[in-house]
Amino acid sequence: MRQSIFLTLCLSGTVALSGCQKAGEKEVSRAFQAVNVIDESNMSDIMLTVADPNEAVVYFRRTLGENPGRIDLQRGLATSLIRAKRMDEAAKAWAEVVANTDSTPDDKVDLADSLIRSGDWKSAKATLDTIPPTVETFKRYRLEAMVADSNKDWKKADSFYETAVGLTTRPAGVMNNWGYSKLSRGDFAGAERLFSEAINQDDTLFTAKNNIILARGAQRNYNLPVIPMNQIERAQLLHTLGLSAIKQGDVETGKGLLREAIDTHPQHFESAVRSLRALEKTT
Repeated sequence: MRQSIFLTLCLSGTVALSGCQKAGEKEVSRAFQAVNVIDESNMSDIMLTVADPNEAVVYFRRTLGENPGRIDLQRGLATSLIRAKRMDEAAKAWAEVVANTDSTPDDKVDLADSLIRSGDWKSAKATLDTIPPTVETFKRYRLEAMVADSNKDWKKADSFYETAVGLTTRPAGVMNNWGYSKLSRGDFAGAERLFSEAINQDDTLFTAKNNIILARGAQRNYNLPVIPMNQIERAQLLHTLGLSAIKQGDVETGKGLLREAIDTHPQHFESAVRSLRALEKTT
């Protein structure tokens, strides 16, 4: 009898121990899964920021193959393709993200962005048209403005640009785009004003500095604007201004500006030298 009780206790202890072991294994498994998720999240962040874009594409494709349908990995792949400047592939990848049942309207905005980058303006507009009007984001309105620009719908473009500017704390880039839109329409004074505002917002934006020179040159104003510039930038802007003067038919003024650009540059300014030599041979 005593032996039977002892055996029963031993068996119960074995079962309890087995249950504890199984419970412990489950806890350990869950812990490892949590660690893996953290590690994977960190790796994804690295791949989307500091990693080589093409390496990131390989990583996300491999990881997505192991976890099909994971929308965060699909987004990572699509974003990496954009970073790698593989625009046609990126557009297809964003289309797959949008097809996922967990996608959001913001994914459609990113799809439209990738379509614009790949040159498919018609599909970009069609995609933007499917986004609810309640999605009022800077990126959405910036893309809407660009599409309106491509269709020469200036009224809509101005409205969208204005809205986009009001939705960001860093409007320099969109102001530069808006200014270039005005420049392409022949509104040179309006373009100059917007480029000036863009430079006031970000005085490192050289494209806006170069564009304001184009706007002034188109008005036959060949004086450099009062904007922040280093010596190399000054030489480059004088070069642009010289070419603008030549385009307007003010050849002698253009020659003088090219010479000034060459003298201003701290190194040998090959492109300005070539421009001046070509001009002197033909005049």
